[in-house]
Amino acid sequence: MEAFITSALLVALAEIGDKTQLLSFVLAARLRKPWPIAAGIFVATVLNHALAGSVGVWLAGLVNPQWLPWITGAVFVVFGLWTLHPDSLDDDPKLHKAGAFVTTVIAFFIAEMGDKTQLATVALAAQFKGALIAVVMGTTMGMMLANVPAVIIGEKLAQRLPLKLIRWIAAGVFIATGAVTMFGAAGLAL
Repeated sequence: MEAFITSALLVALAEIGDKTQLLSFVLAARLRKPWPIAAGIFVATVLNHALAGSVGVWLAGLVNPQWLPWITGAVFVVFGLWTLHPDSLDDDPKLHKAGAFVTTVIAFFIAEMGDKTQLATVALAAQFKGALIAVVMGTTMGMMLANVPAVIIGEKLAQRLPLKLIRWIAAGVFIATGAVTMFGAAGLAL
């Protein structure tokens, strides 16, 4: 349960203002089909994060267990700092002939490649290597919690959210998670 809750919380916070959330706003405005878009986000996230989580578990198997908390802790601190920088979309998604669902799956899967939430999934799966399914379910839940309201409510929600404050909170959560992970490895209490 810890892997699920930690994964959901970290990804939901990190996703606020992220490029994939911006993509959700764009898809909602262009396609105006919220439920196929939400379903496409879900499918793309499950596929992308299952791949990322599998890579995390594989990497964890390559690293000496005594170094793993230090590495994942440092990665979380880096994600915290990365979260402070607002994202932007590189280009406008192209509508696929198959419709809103397929367009969303393709665009969202590609946009998530190398994104901080995908890389966070790698780190979370490495940290909780015995709980791959819980991590993927948690990160997917976090993505849905952040993106479904963006699709349904759209741009009005984006204008009302204190995005800068949310980014600072997300950064703090990532950095705190990294610190707790590293201090735990050192046997220190915070």
